[in-house]
Amino acid sequence: MLHRLLATEEEQDAAELQEETGRLGATLIAACGDRQRTRVVGVLRTVTLRPRGGAPALEAELYDGSGVIDLVWLGRRKIVGIEPGRALQAEGLVSVQGDRKVMFNPRYELRPAGEDDD
Repeated sequence: MLHRLLATEEEQDAAELQEETGRLGATLIAACGDRQRTRVVGVLRTVTLRPRGGAPALEAELYDGSGVIDLVWLGRRKIVGIEPGRALQAEGLVSVQGDRKVMFNPRYELRPAGEDDD
């Protein structure tokens, strides 16, 4: 209880995201390993259009309180609903490139914002 009172707002948000991951039966991003098929849940921090190999690619950084993973949709310039601040669930094969975790062409489900407020 004392830790929650002394924790920063960022630490509290991270703890809430990790709790939601557990409630939904998803894997914490920090626990995802290379070549592991998994489901992650979090909030999009950034969304960028970045060509890969001459083809368009939409990249989004997903944060779950434990770490980040890059979600990359090859051949896409835009996906409706994929925008910073949006909560979503993604499922696919994780690969580690350098020090970054990446999931290419993940299946995803947009999550309603503030669903705990209902």
